[in-house]
Amino acid sequence: MPVFLTTSGRSPSSLARRRLAIAVAAAALLPALTAAPAHALVRAPQDGKEKQPRPPAKMSSIGGKRLSRAGTQVQLGPGAPKLPKKLSGRSWVVADAESGDILAANNAHWRLPPASTLKMLFADTVLPELPKNQKHKVLPSDLEGMGEGSSQVGVKENYSYSVHDLWLGVFLRSGNDAVHVLSAMNGGKQKTVQDMQAHAQELNALDTHVVSPDGYDEKGQVSSAYDLTLFARSGLQKPDFREYCSTATADFPGGMKKDKKTKKKKRESFGIQNTNRLLTGDFGLEPYKGIAGVKNGYTSHAGSTFTGVAQRGDRVLLVTVMNPSEGEHNEVYKETARLFDWGFKAAGKVAPVGKLVPPQGAAKQVAGAKGEAPRHRTNASVAASQGRESRGMWMALGVTGAALVALAGAALLVHRRWPLPELVRRRPRG
Repeated sequence: MPVFLTTSGRSPSSLARRRLAIAVAAAALLPALTAAPAHALVRAPQDGKEKQPRPPAKMSSIGGKRLSRAGTQVQLGPGAPKLPKKLSGRSWVVADAESGDILAANNAHWRLPPASTLKMLFADTVLPELPKNQKHKVLPSDLEGMGEGSSQVGVKENYSYSVHDLWLGVFLRSGNDAVHVLSAMNGGKQKTVQDMQAHAQELNALDTHVVSPDGYDEKGQVSSAYDLTLFARSGLQKPDFREYCSTATADFPGGMKKDKKTKKKKRESFGIQNTNRLLTGDFGLEPYKGIAGVKNGYTSHAGSTFTGVAQRGDRVLLVTVMNPSEGEHNEVYKETARLFDWGFKAAGKVAPVGKLVPPQGAAKQVAGAKGEAPRHRTNASVAASQGRESRGMWMALGVTGAALVALAGAALLVHRRWPLPELVRRRPRG
């Protein structure tokens, strides 16, 4: 009987046996594949777009049970506007900055790479420990370990900078070089990471795991929209934090240059502008009315991230957006602005879906409101803050009210005044 060969050179019987073996192997693998979490399966996109990961089915319930659920959480009341349609952020939160009520959220506790928004926790942790007038001569070792392609403000080795200058570099230019120098002044990177993790724990920001103080992509470094909102709310209690995060433009120390007339060398400076586009504006994007900070971030792994605070009348809102999938220019700011617009219209017309919880040391915050220094602030920094406010450096823009803090089942009324500098209303020079 003749043997017919296929184009591969194998007989039909051989080919049949091979196909049978493949089918058996596939059947054996099927249970393992179906047992894997749905979001772990990688499927080829049908429309040419990148497949988006899915949030965990269940997340942390800190702040309320609804926040543990995947997807958008909102409870509209009579007359409440619907949420904006074009929202592509993997995770976002809209919260009342003073009451802590969360008006709406989407995957609030999804643990995602935070990028430079983690610098809010860095500032909230380290800023009270270093007097702003303290100066430091930068050593080569201070700048070691920065990630490739890190954003930098232009700190130079063997030059001296004040703490004030370095914080401007952190907030305006998201300078990892400034972060590393401040970390060195705080006792080193490892100590700073430990301090930040401890402070996150104190704030009940339990989605956060800190690996690098500058927010650069590191394995295991994550936070959430909920935690980032907690960091912003805590930081905004501090006058220096408010000053830095709301400054649109500033001068930063540069190198030495010989004056042509006097032949003497003098230190030059150069202008820097805040990279928060809702504060300074950008091509096709106007500054947002009432914006007063806080911090933006971007890495290739984290995408764009942003937390902002804005005021309309007596209402102060915090909005955090993490990693929008839409690829439009300034998308994270556009989605934040839409959520701000919605929040100001919806406030009082929606039932809260959760709460920004108070810190574990809420009792210490109450003591601080009565004139005692909180544990993590030095006496020098408290005195400096009081002095700045008494000299009239701050312009009260009505950011005031009662923050309700639940402590051991009792409602404690804590009155806090949040004066915001006039800079928040200025357009950048040029």
